[in-house]
Amino acid sequence: MAPGSRTRSAAPPRVPVSALLTAARSGAVFTTEVCRDTGRFAELAPEWGTLYRRCRTATPFQSHAWLYSWWLSYGQGCGAGGARGGRAARRVRGGRGRLRVVVVRRSGEPVAAAALMLTHRPLPVLVHLGGPISDFSDVLLDDEHAGTAAPALAGALAEVARTAVIDLREVRPGAAAERVYDCWHGPRRRLTDSACLELPAVPMDGLLARLPAARAQRVRAKLRKLDALGIEERMVEGAEIPAAVERLLALHRLQWQGRGVTPEHLSGRFAEHLTRAVRAMADSGDARVTEFTLAGAVVAADVTLMSGQLAGGYLYGADPELRARKADVATMLLRGGAGWIGASGRSTLSMLRGNEPYKHHWRPETVTNQRLLLARSALSPSLHLLVARAVGRGRAADLVKRARPRPRARRGGDKG
Repeated sequence: MAPGSRTRSAAPPRVPVSALLTAARSGAVFTTEVCRDTGRFAELAPEWGTLYRRCRTATPFQSHAWLYSWWLSYGQGCGAGGARGGRAARRVRGGRGRLRVVVVRRSGEPVAAAALMLTHRPLPVLVHLGGPISDFSDVLLDDEHAGTAAPALAGALAEVARTAVIDLREVRPGAAAERVYDCWHGPRRRLTDSACLELPAVPMDGLLARLPAARAQRVRAKLRKLDALGIEERMVEGAEIPAAVERLLALHRLQWQGRGVTPEHLSGRFAEHLTRAVRAMADSGDARVTEFTLAGAVVAADVTLMSGQLAGGYLYGADPELRARKADVATMLLRGGAGWIGASGRSTLSMLRGNEPYKHHWRPETVTNQRLLLARSALSPSLHLLVARAVGRGRAADLVKRARPRPRARRGGDKG
């Protein structure tokens, strides 16, 4: 039985909370639904998908398949985050009933949405679904109606937040959440968050043209080595995806055996979430699973997540035998992805979060995510406390990094 199915059978969906909001500037009337029930969240999938396609800045982590799957594995009284970068998984006490999915409609059609949940850290905070295993968070705004939908969503979020501060982590520059931030009436703060590295979505020849001549020559030699080994690439489709994700996770565990693997990637709940989400996202064109074979055996696998403008390699696994054969796994994966991503019409090939040295070999652009904090006027002290905690943790992390010996660059890195 899938996580969350007991919740749906034990407690029927609650009647959605609705409020009527009027945008005086345009005369448009907006209705707001606040979904607190897992079953109702599942039913929102078609509407959510329509809005997701109409929001140009959306990333794969705002797709309904990703968010709903994460809620089933992590949100319903389970851990709120999982870990990336070695952080311990956080737990949410009493997670059931804390779902807060906000959908704003104009003339019955969805024009804005935010998938949130209520936590206590120890103050009440509304955070995005997706947790630390998601590289970006955002709200959704219909591009055609963003000018009026953004203030409508801001008003709806202020009503939903009540005594909680809204804490939006890992917001990509240019994201829809920035428009909500700009029209927020109340205390607000913008902080820096994780660094992401991005390349243009062009074929491999275009990426090589960005490199100095000597480095480009070395990469071409690595590509010839891969060709000489006879490694073949294939896209996994449909019913084969769950087994392929299982193989990927097994290879990921093998490749990091005895080294600093992200613990959450080895957990059962992560495997359930990734399998469920990728299967659904692949059906709608938002994910792709690629396997690489050598002499008929799968020696590497990769999951790439996609939205309208962006594609990013989320996680991969590779047999250590490839390194023993002097095969450059990072180059192999990048060549595989660059070809079809460049032909898909997307503009950005994201290396997602992380500042690993091997990524800089490709001369990417560094794009820094933002952390947006929003509160009602009465909660200004709570907001400033959260800001102080965030700044203090950031300074402590910088001190720890400076105190550590600089590690040698590892070829291939860890996608996520």
